[in-house]
Amino acid sequence: MNDVRMPMPSHGEDALLAAPWRTSSRSQTSNCVEVAPLGGGMDPVALRDSKDRGGPVLIFGRTQWTDFIASTKDGEFDLN
Repeated sequence: MNDVRMPMPSHGEDALLAAPWRTSSRSQTSNCVEVAPLGGGMDPVALRDSKDRGGPVLIFGRTQWTDFIASTKDGEFDLN
């Protein structure tokens, strides 16, 4: 993950700290991610590396999130 933070103006550091982070059920020991809805719904959504909770956070809007999930399921980001 790049060392870039992309908090939305209305969802700053306080929102990220208070967010209800959940670890992916598919996470493995070396490949763990956490996801959290911001603002009470699924729009926007924050994503971070669970091994570096103070590190970079990616923020997705609803459309970006569904596109990201679809691309992930299609194997677009596989390293093999």
